[in-house]
Order: sequence, then C-alpha cells, then structure tokens
Amino acid sequence: MKIAQVAPLWERVPPPTYGGIELVASRLTDELVRRGHDVTLFASGDSQTLAKLEAVHPRALRLDSDIKEHVMYEVLEVSQVYQKAAEFDIIHSHVGIWALPFANLVSTPTVHTLHGRFTPDNSKVFSFHQSQPFISISNAQRQLKLNYASTVYNGINPEEFTFVAQPQDPPYLVFLGRFSPEKGPQHAIAIAKQSGWCLKMAGKVDVVDTEFFEKEIAPHIDGEQIQFLGEVNHDQKSELLGNASITLFPITWSEPFGLVMIESMATGTPVIGMNMGSVPEVIAHGKTGYVCQSYEEMAAMIPATLELDRQTCREYVEQNFSVTQMVNGYEAVYQQVLQESNAKKSSSLLQGQFWNSLLSRRKKIA
Repeated sequence: MKIAQVAPLWERVPPPTYGGIELVASRLTDELVRRGHDVTLFASGDSQTLAKLEAVHPRALRLDSDIKEHVMYEVLEVSQVYQKAAEFDIIHSHVGIWALPFANLVSTPTVHTLHGRFTPDNSKVFSFHQSQPFISISNAQRQLKLNYASTVYNGINPEEFTFVAQPQDPPYLVFLGRFSPEKGPQHAIAIAKQSGWCLKMAGKVDVVDTEFFEKEIAPHIDGEQIQFLGEVNHDQKSELLGNASITLFPITWSEPFGLVMIESMATGTPVIGMNMGSVPEVIAHGKTGYVCQSYEEMAAMIPATLELDRQTCREYVEQNFSVTQMVNGYEAVYQQVLQESNAKKSSSLLQGQFWNSLLSRRKKIA
C-alpha cells in the first residue's frame, strides 16, 4: 500500500525526550516500511524515519522561537498532504481536527487516530465529521458517537526496554510524564510523603504549566525524598523505570492511553494508577499493578504491589502491547477502510452507468 502518515509538528518524529503521539507515529511508520509498504511521513524536517519524509518546516515547532503562529504550519502541513492525496491509497492522520475538513474533499480515504481528549469545543468539529473512520486508542476514549473503525492500543518494542529483575536499593517510586495538573505529579508527591518513600520525578514542564510547577511542585523538591530529574532520553527513561520499585500514574483526567504504564511494565516495574480513562484497560489489576479509586488508596497499595512478579509485568506487555500487535491492528483497519471505499466507488459507478443507460433509452424513444 501507498500510505501517508501525518504527524504533529510540535515535536520531531521520534521525539528525543517526551512526546507520546510522535513516538507512536514513528514506531508505526518504520514498521510499515519494514513490512514492504510505500510510506511517506509528513512531519518536522528534523524527524528520523525509514519512510520518505515530507516537511513544511525544518525542525520541531517547539524548538523554533521565531515562530509566533504555530497553527499556520499545521494548516500548511495538511494542505500539502491533501494536495498530494492522489499519490496514496490511504492517508493516516495523527493531527486531530486539522485533517477532517480536507478528508471529504478527496477520493483517497483518511483514517484518524484519536490521540487526545474531547473538549466541548472540539467535540462539535468531530461530531460534524462523525461519518469519517476513526481509530480509538482505548475503549474508554469512545465518549462521542463517531464512526469507530477499531480500537488499536499503542505499542512499544519491549526489547528496547531493559528488563530489571531486582529494583534498585535503596528503593524508590517514580513519576514520569509532563508536569501538568492532569498528569498528577502533585498527587505523586503526596503519595510519597504519605508512605515515606523516596520519589524520583522526570518529565518536561511546558510554558503553560510553569506557574503550576513553581507553586505546586518546586517547593517540595528537596533533592532527597523528592527528586526532580528534568527531561530524560530513552536510555535514561528505561533505566529510571527499570530500577524503580513502583511507577505511579496518579492522573486526574480520563487519559486515552498512558504509554508510561506499558514502558514501565516492560522493564518489570509494576504500576499503581487511578481508575480513570484507559488505566483499567492497560493495568492487569492484581497482576501487573493496581487500579485505585483514590490517591490515598494508591499509597495504601504500595506493600501489595511490591509482591507482584516483575517477569509477569514484562510478559504482559509482550503479549498485549507490542509494536507488532499495534501495526497488525492498523493494517487491518487500512484494509477494511479501503474495501469500504472501493465498494462505495463501485456502487456510485454502477448507479451512474444505470442512469446514463436509462437516459440514453429515453432519448432513443423520444
């Protein structure tokens, strides 16, 4: 198949540190190339990929302080994609609402992976285009009535994460993610203090979250019980997760999918998470971690979580959240959407032939 993958421009593909959507797009794109597909990746110019790269800007937008209107480059990207739509069998969008208005204007079908949250405002746009094929990344994400082609869970290459049979001594808890209220780093700190554990925290602080970080997080960082490591690259992330006793996932919103959960379990480290969004679909309760109803319960479940088998955590990811399974799921969706698209085209062609034939007969009779 000739496939266009359309990634966000905010981070490069793959991201050097933090960036879930771009990481998924990278793994999907490269595996499709390995399987023999002709893939073009639309992304920032500094992206690294096995596919052909098309870019409207030479580097990730967040790295370019000269850009004042980021949205203009997103419009340029989708404009470029759909100008070349006839070159592809299928277009796969990872950019949310931006591709929706364009998709109905070309004959090449588009599938949209929903990576983010629904809001009162963007829900109106999605609902307006609800007949287009959408892919959810968890069943919990299906909060709008849309044409869902499938649920395809995000996947990782487990072999890229070193399995650690015995966590580091002295032991510690870990929080890894963006430092924003919805990710719950403030609750991770409270859990560590309630339980008396050391907590190592890593991730990026976006400009919009600077005030939150300075008020809610920074005052608690003492370099001993509460440690802040900043952004980490892949190798540092694997080591940090693998040497931890437990990973905390204390989100405050219905997160569609949390990559850090499967990354942690791939290293052998179990996860304690809040019962929101995709958490109960990703954590095998009582086997690879615990799904809790409150942050107090999360702290209380630490002793039980320490008893869980780390090898089971690793095998669970290998069996359920690998890149192979993810790409199998997407290939199945592509085939399904193409078959439906071809059937519609054939039906339209037959209807056109019927009416042309009928009109021709009427002219002869006249």
